[in-house]
Amino acid sequence: MTVYVWSAHGARPGVLLLLGLGLGVALFHSRFGFTSAWRQLVAVGNGTGLRAHALLLGTTATLFALLIGTETGVFGAQPAPSAGTIGVGLFAGSALFAIGMQLGGACASGTLFAVGSGQTSIVLTLGGFIAGATLAAWQFDLWKDLPAWEPVVLSDHIGWFGSWAVTILALVLVVLVSRRVQARRNPPPLGAVPSARGAALRALRGSWPLAAGALVLALLGAGVLLVSGGAWGVTSAFSLWGSELVGALGGHPENWTWWQRPGNAEMLAGPVLADKTSLTDLGIMIGAAVAAALGGTWALHRGIARRTALAAVLGGVLMGIGARLAGGCNIGAYLAGIASGSLSGWLWGAFALAGTWVGLKLRPLFGLGNPKPGDGVC
Repeated sequence: MTVYVWSAHGARPGVLLLLGLGLGVALFHSRFGFTSAWRQLVAVGNGTGLRAHALLLGTTATLFALLIGTETGVFGAQPAPSAGTIGVGLFAGSALFAIGMQLGGACASGTLFAVGSGQTSIVLTLGGFIAGATLAAWQFDLWKDLPAWEPVVLSDHIGWFGSWAVTILALVLVVLVSRRVQARRNPPPLGAVPSARGAALRALRGSWPLAAGALVLALLGAGVLLVSGGAWGVTSAFSLWGSELVGALGGHPENWTWWQRPGNAEMLAGPVLADKTSLTDLGIMIGAAVAAALGGTWALHRGIARRTALAAVLGGVLMGIGARLAGGCNIGAYLAGIASGSLSGWLWGAFALAGTWVGLKLRPLFGLGNPKPGDGVC
């Protein structure tokens, strides 16, 4: 597939697909997720996953500051920060997204690598995700005029070094607070993940420490910025895939207001395998599948309970709608936003934590459990 993309669409799409493959391998081996980390934090106060997020965010912010601040890009790319508007769409969308990921069992990046590794229930989540993102694009006129203010980007006011310094200080504060909360609540530890012995085997077939996953993901995410000029994202491709399906079935998504916006029209008119986000998304699924196969763990999981299947689809739909309302997901809005020094990224995370609390209250209705203080492990 990489050879085809490279020959048919050029070097930049080919490199983006390779970066996606690397992201899929890193996500699978480190089991780096956002859903379980926020669930563990809100349910029992275990901030281990959140601190891994802080390392990912801080490393990405450092690399973004270097690339954007020095205007360094390849293939003619001009790296630019990711900054979303601040308003009702951001607040409601991020909360809906967080509720959805607790019901669906995975975030945006987690959905892709879980599907690649053969987790059947997450295929249902992905289907709902695509449906929700497409529905939100179709009904763009209903929510496009929600109250919102212009993006706030720190570098516009204090320069890239100042933006980077403030971001790192804020992340250090997050780490310190999470440690204090964890010490007070004394939650169960994270369960140990089986892994191969020896550094070489562990790198290829075993599980990586969360810190290693964070560093590799930051480097690869910066690579996407370097090559394409835009930050790593996930969910815009879901709207594209769903709209392409609508078109194949006789619909006319090109008439939707969403696809008539600048940039979106070109995305819909062009080939899917030339779309930046589609390439990295497909790469993640393929990379995770290869990593799972090499590790001997790839398998289709059967026998999904009806309530679990319903939660997966519903969660996916909520994430798709939420991502469109908020202007992105845990990757495109949260990770890229904070790394870019955008206030929208921090607000996305705050409202997602609130949505996580709601999602935890809803999980038992679908037969899904939550961590408890008396558990042996989270």
